[in-house]
Amino acid sequence: MAIPDPNTVPLRPGFASRMLNWSTWVVLVGLFVVSLQQTGFDVEALTSGSQDFVRFFRRLVPDWTALPQIWRPLLETLQIAYLATLMGTLLGLPLIFLASYNTTVNTPVMWVARSILTVLRSIPDLLYAAILAPILAPGPLPGVVALTIFTMAVLAKLASETVESIDPGPLEALRAVGAGRNRVIVYGVLPQIAATMTSFVLYIFEINVRASVVIGYVGAGGVGFLLLRYLNFFDWGGVAALIVVIFAVVLLIDLLSVWARSRLI
Repeated sequence: MAIPDPNTVPLRPGFASRMLNWSTWVVLVGLFVVSLQQTGFDVEALTSGSQDFVRFFRRLVPDWTALPQIWRPLLETLQIAYLATLMGTLLGLPLIFLASYNTTVNTPVMWVARSILTVLRSIPDLLYAAILAPILAPGPLPGVVALTIFTMAVLAKLASETVESIDPGPLEALRAVGAGRNRVIVYGVLPQIAATMTSFVLYIFEINVRASVVIGYVGAGGVGFLLLRYLNFFDWGGVAALIVVIFAVVLLIDLLSVWARSRLI
Protein backbone atom coordinates (compact mmCIF):
# COMPACT_ATOMS: atom_id res chain seq x y z
CA MET A 1 0.00 0.00 0.00
CA ALA A 2 1.45 3.29 -1.13
CA ILE A 3 1.97 5.96 1.47
CA PRO A 4 0.44 9.24 0.28
CA ASP A 5 2.81 12.14 -0.10
CA PRO A 6 1.89 14.73 2.54
CA ASN A 7 2.84 17.46 0.08
CA THR A 8 0.13 16.32 -2.37
CA VAL A 9 -2.67 15.59 0.12
CA PRO A 10 -5.02 18.59 0.40
CA LEU A 11 -5.31 19.84 3.93
CA ARG A 12 -8.89 19.92 5.20
CA PRO A 13 -9.75 22.35 7.94
CA GLY A 14 -10.66 20.71 11.19
CA PHE A 15 -14.09 20.86 12.77
CA ALA A 16 -13.02 23.57 15.22
CA SER A 17 -11.68 25.75 12.39
CA ARG A 18 -14.88 25.35 10.36
CA MET A 19 -17.05 26.18 13.36
CA LEU A 20 -14.87 29.20 14.13
CA ASN A 21 -15.28 30.45 10.58
CA TRP A 22 -19.04 29.97 10.64
CA SER A 23 -19.40 31.43 14.12
CA THR A 24 -17.33 34.46 13.11
CA TRP A 25 -19.61 35.14 10.16
CA VAL A 26 -22.71 34.65 12.27
CA VAL A 27 -21.43 37.17 14.83
CA LEU A 28 -20.51 39.69 12.14
CA VAL A 29 -23.87 39.41 10.41
CA GLY A 30 -25.71 39.57 13.73
CA LEU A 31 -23.85 42.71 14.78
CA PHE A 32 -24.55 44.23 11.36
CA VAL A 33 -28.29 43.62 11.65
CA VAL A 34 -28.48 44.88 15.23
CA SER A 35 -26.49 48.00 14.32
CA LEU A 36 -28.82 48.72 11.40
CA GLN A 37 -31.83 48.52 13.67
CA GLN A 38 -30.45 50.51 16.58
CA THR A 39 -29.01 53.31 14.41
CA GLY A 40 -32.22 53.68 12.42
CA PHE A 41 -30.44 53.17 9.11
CA ASP A 42 -33.10 53.53 6.42
CA VAL A 43 -32.31 53.20 2.71
CA GLU A 44 -35.72 54.63 1.81
CA ALA A 45 -34.98 57.79 3.79
CA LEU A 46 -31.68 58.15 1.96
CA THR A 47 -33.29 57.86 -1.46
CA SER A 48 -36.19 60.16 -0.59
CA GLY A 49 -33.76 62.83 0.61
CA SER A 50 -31.67 62.73 -2.56
CA GLN A 51 -33.67 65.58 -4.12
CA ASP A 52 -32.97 67.84 -1.14
CA PHE A 53 -29.33 66.82 -1.41
CA VAL A 54 -29.17 67.90 -5.04
CA ARG A 55 -31.02 71.17 -4.33
CA PHE A 56 -28.56 72.00 -1.57
CA PHE A 57 -25.52 71.50 -3.76
CA ARG A 58 -27.04 73.67 -6.47
CA ARG A 59 -26.64 76.55 -4.04
CA LEU A 60 -22.92 75.96 -3.72
CA VAL A 61 -21.78 78.27 -6.50
CA PRO A 62 -18.37 79.68 -5.52
CA ASP A 63 -18.28 83.39 -4.76
CA TRP A 64 -14.69 84.26 -5.65
CA THR A 65 -15.01 87.69 -4.05
CA ALA A 66 -14.62 85.85 -0.72
CA LEU A 67 -11.03 84.85 -1.54
CA PRO A 68 -9.43 87.87 0.24
CA GLN A 69 -11.15 86.72 3.46
CA ILE A 70 -9.92 83.14 3.05
CA TRP A 71 -6.16 83.50 2.60
CA ARG A 72 -5.24 84.59 6.11
CA PRO A 73 -7.29 81.90 7.96
CA LEU A 74 -5.95 79.36 5.47
CA LEU A 75 -2.38 80.36 6.24
CA GLU A 76 -3.19 80.09 9.95
CA THR A 77 -4.52 76.57 9.38
CA LEU A 78 -1.30 75.50 7.66
CA GLN A 79 0.76 77.07 10.44
CA ILE A 80 -1.25 75.21 13.09
CA ALA A 81 -0.70 71.91 11.28
CA TYR A 82 3.02 72.57 10.77
CA LEU A 83 3.72 73.60 14.37
CA ALA A 84 1.70 70.70 15.76
CA THR A 85 3.48 68.19 13.53
CA LEU A 86 6.94 69.52 14.40
CA MET A 87 6.40 69.82 18.16
CA GLY A 88 4.46 66.56 18.38
CA THR A 89 7.30 64.74 16.62
CA LEU A 90 9.94 66.18 18.95
CA LEU A 91 7.88 65.42 22.07
CA GLY A 92 6.99 61.95 20.85
CA LEU A 93 10.57 60.80 20.16
CA PRO A 94 11.36 59.84 23.80
CA LEU A 95 8.06 57.98 24.11
CA ILE A 96 8.84 55.98 20.98
CA PHE A 97 11.88 54.36 22.55
CA LEU A 98 10.42 54.12 26.04
CA ALA A 99 7.37 52.25 24.70
CA SER A 100 9.42 49.75 22.63
CA TYR A 101 10.50 46.56 24.41
CA ASN A 102 13.90 46.45 22.68
CA THR A 103 14.90 50.05 23.54
CA THR A 104 13.09 50.82 26.80
CA VAL A 105 14.77 51.33 30.16
CA ASN A 106 12.89 48.46 31.84
CA THR A 107 9.54 46.71 31.68
CA PRO A 108 7.66 48.98 34.16
CA VAL A 109 8.77 52.09 32.23
CA MET A 110 7.61 50.49 29.00
CA TRP A 111 4.12 49.79 30.35
CA VAL A 112 3.84 53.30 31.80
CA ALA A 113 4.80 54.80 28.44
CA ARG A 114 2.32 52.58 26.60
CA SER A 115 -0.43 53.47 29.07
CA ILE A 116 0.22 57.18 28.56
CA LEU A 117 0.00 56.74 24.78
CA THR A 118 -3.23 54.75 25.13
CA VAL A 119 -4.83 57.48 27.24
CA LEU A 120 -3.71 60.23 24.88
CA ARG A 121 -5.01 58.37 21.81
CA SER A 122 -8.37 57.62 23.42
CA ILE A 123 -9.37 61.32 23.35
CA PRO A 124 -10.16 62.75 19.88
CA ASP A 125 -8.32 65.85 18.73
CA LEU A 126 -11.62 67.74 18.43
CA LEU A 127 -12.36 67.08 22.10
CA TYR A 128 -8.87 68.27 23.06
CA ALA A 129 -9.52 71.50 21.16
CA ALA A 130 -12.96 71.94 22.75
CA ILE A 131 -11.46 71.54 26.24
CA LEU A 132 -8.46 73.77 25.58
CA ALA A 133 -10.27 76.60 23.78
CA PRO A 134 -11.98 78.03 26.91
CA ILE A 135 -8.83 77.44 28.97
CA LEU A 136 -6.28 79.02 26.62
CA ALA A 137 -8.74 81.48 24.98
CA PRO A 138 -10.18 80.91 21.49
CA GLY A 139 -7.63 81.13 18.73
CA PRO A 140 -4.86 79.10 17.10
CA LEU A 141 -3.06 78.23 20.38
CA PRO A 142 -5.54 75.56 21.56
CA GLY A 143 -5.51 74.14 18.05
CA VAL A 144 -1.73 73.83 18.08
CA VAL A 145 -1.74 72.19 21.52
CA ALA A 146 -4.56 69.78 20.64
CA LEU A 147 -2.94 68.61 17.41
CA THR A 148 0.47 68.41 19.10
CA ILE A 149 -0.94 65.92 21.61
CA PHE A 150 -2.61 64.00 18.78
CA THR A 151 0.62 63.91 16.74
CA MET A 152 2.71 62.83 19.71
CA ALA A 153 0.38 59.95 20.61
CA VAL A 154 -0.17 58.61 17.09
CA LEU A 155 3.42 58.94 15.94
CA ALA A 156 4.80 57.31 19.07
CA LYS A 157 2.40 54.38 18.70
CA LEU A 158 3.20 53.78 15.02
CA ALA A 159 6.94 54.29 15.39
CA SER A 160 7.27 52.09 18.49
CA GLU A 161 5.76 49.20 16.54
CA THR A 162 8.31 49.88 13.80
CA VAL A 163 11.16 49.92 16.32
CA GLU A 164 10.08 46.55 17.72
CA SER A 165 10.19 44.98 14.24
CA ILE A 166 13.72 46.09 13.25
CA ASP A 167 16.69 43.76 12.78
CA PRO A 168 18.09 43.04 16.27
CA GLY A 169 21.55 42.20 14.91
CA PRO A 170 23.01 45.74 14.91
CA LEU A 171 21.63 46.35 18.41
CA GLU A 172 23.22 43.17 19.78
CA ALA A 173 26.53 44.01 18.11
CA LEU A 174 26.59 47.48 19.63
CA ARG A 175 25.74 46.16 23.08
CA ALA A 176 28.44 43.50 22.74
CA VAL A 177 31.12 46.18 22.31
CA GLY A 178 29.84 48.08 25.34
CA ALA A 179 27.65 50.74 23.72
CA GLY A 180 25.12 52.36 26.04
CA ARG A 181 21.39 52.63 25.45
CA ASN A 182 21.57 56.04 23.79
CA ARG A 183 24.34 55.00 21.40
CA VAL A 184 22.42 51.85 20.51
CA ILE A 185 19.40 53.99 19.61
CA VAL A 186 21.41 56.54 17.62
CA TYR A 187 23.59 54.08 15.67
CA GLY A 188 21.48 50.94 15.66
CA VAL A 189 17.83 51.99 15.67
CA LEU A 190 17.54 55.37 13.96
CA PRO A 191 19.23 54.30 10.69
CA GLN A 192 16.72 51.45 10.38
CA ILE A 193 13.59 53.52 11.04
CA ALA A 194 14.53 56.86 9.45
CA ALA A 195 12.72 56.22 6.16
CA THR A 196 9.57 54.89 7.81
CA MET A 197 9.56 57.75 10.33
CA THR A 198 9.76 60.26 7.47
CA SER A 199 6.73 58.65 5.87
CA PHE A 200 4.81 58.71 9.16
CA VAL A 201 5.58 62.40 9.79
CA LEU A 202 4.49 63.44 6.29
CA TYR A 203 1.29 61.43 6.59
CA ILE A 204 0.48 62.90 10.00
CA PHE A 205 1.06 66.41 8.61
CA GLU A 206 -1.60 65.68 5.97
CA ILE A 207 -3.98 64.51 8.69
CA ASN A 208 -3.26 67.62 10.78
CA VAL A 209 -4.10 69.92 7.88
CA ARG A 210 -7.50 68.26 7.53
CA ALA A 211 -8.04 68.17 11.30
CA SER A 212 -7.12 71.85 11.71
CA VAL A 213 -10.08 72.70 9.48
CA VAL A 214 -12.48 70.85 11.77
CA ILE A 215 -11.16 72.07 15.11
CA GLY A 216 -11.92 75.65 14.08
CA TYR A 217 -15.57 74.82 14.79
CA VAL A 218 -14.83 74.83 18.53
CA GLY A 219 -12.83 78.06 18.49
CA ALA A 220 -9.37 76.63 17.84
CA GLY A 221 -8.55 79.04 15.02
CA GLY A 222 -7.88 78.46 11.37
CA VAL A 223 -10.15 78.27 8.39
CA GLY A 224 -12.75 76.19 10.25
CA PHE A 225 -13.91 79.25 12.19
CA LEU A 226 -14.48 81.11 8.91
CA LEU A 227 -16.39 78.13 7.51
CA LEU A 228 -18.61 78.11 10.59
CA ARG A 229 -19.34 81.80 10.14
CA TYR A 230 -20.29 81.31 6.50
CA LEU A 231 -22.65 78.48 7.46
CA ASN A 232 -24.26 80.49 10.26
CA PHE A 233 -25.02 83.35 7.85
CA PHE A 234 -26.09 81.01 5.02
CA ASP A 235 -23.36 82.41 2.77
CA TRP A 236 -23.36 79.47 0.38
CA GLY A 237 -21.12 81.23 -2.15
CA GLY A 238 -18.47 81.75 0.51
CA VAL A 239 -18.86 78.14 1.68
CA ALA A 240 -18.37 76.87 -1.87
CA ALA A 241 -15.30 79.05 -2.46
CA LEU A 242 -13.79 77.91 0.84
CA ILE A 243 -14.43 74.23 0.05
CA VAL A 244 -12.74 74.58 -3.34
CA VAL A 245 -9.71 76.29 -1.79
CA ILE A 246 -9.41 73.67 0.98
CA PHE A 247 -9.70 70.86 -1.57
CA ALA A 248 -6.98 72.42 -3.76
CA VAL A 249 -4.62 72.94 -0.80
CA VAL A 250 -5.11 69.42 0.55
CA LEU A 251 -4.57 67.97 -2.93
CA LEU A 252 -1.38 70.03 -3.34
CA ILE A 253 -0.08 68.89 0.05
CA ASP A 254 -0.85 65.29 -0.83
CA LEU A 255 1.10 65.59 -4.11
CA LEU A 256 4.03 67.25 -2.34
CA SER A 257 4.04 64.50 0.29
CA VAL A 258 4.12 61.80 -2.38
CA TRP A 259 7.01 63.60 -4.07
CA ALA A 260 8.87 64.01 -0.77
CA ARG A 261 8.42 60.33 0.08
CA SER A 262 9.80 59.32 -3.31
CA ARG A 263 12.85 61.53 -2.78
CA LEU A 264 13.55 60.72 0.87
CA ILE A 265 12.55 57.07 1.22
